[in-house]
Amino acid sequence: MTIDATTRVEKVVTSGTFNLDGGSWEVDNNVWLLGDDEQVLVIDAAHDASAIAKAVGDREVLAIACTHAHDDHVNAAPALAELVGAPVLLHPADDVLWRLAHDEARPADTLSDGDVLRVGGTEVRVLHTPGHAPGAVCFHVPDLGVVFTGDTLFQGGPGATGRSHSDFPTIVGSIRDKLLTLPDETVVHTGHGDDTTIGAEAPHLEEWIARGH
Repeated sequence: MTIDATTRVEKVVTSGTFNLDGGSWEVDNNVWLLGDDEQVLVIDAAHDASAIAKAVGDREVLAIACTHAHDDHVNAAPALAELVGAPVLLHPADDVLWRLAHDEARPADTLSDGDVLRVGGTEVRVLHTPGHAPGAVCFHVPDLGVVFTGDTLFQGGPGATGRSHSDFPTIVGSIRDKLLTLPDETVVHTGHGDDTTIGAEAPHLEEWIARGH
């Protein structure tokens, strides 16, 4: 496959709150832009639609792809969709969480395991990785050697599973079967905090299982 040499990853950090089960936490979110000079895929529209739209500039937004529907990852999605004229994509198993964030707005289309999105001549493969949320997905870009994991995998272990609609054995299975099978050098772009690699995290799977989180 010939890929556009300018296909690249950009990060916008936005700040706001995460709200679930009656609690509220201040959070910084990583919003990822994948694309080239002409078009871009937005991964997780968090908190600030205007800041994300500014980073996009005059590029065409092919879609706003959600790793999951916790409100800190989708609270700006409808507003951004209106600003840039792009559809919101979400795995249907996360509809229950989406409805906690948005009363009326609905995603335009669904994501499923094995789907392939394309941006800037590059394939983006959808991996369904439930556990942190029932409809959590990751986006693997083999040609760039990166995977966008949302809150499924972080530097140091799995995403949190102590709240509603989450499950620790399920997230461990998702990470083991869908993520740790990727090449060791794959860069992991997370939903919060710093990047890591598959190779850096893979040796610690049994430690995570032993500690139970």
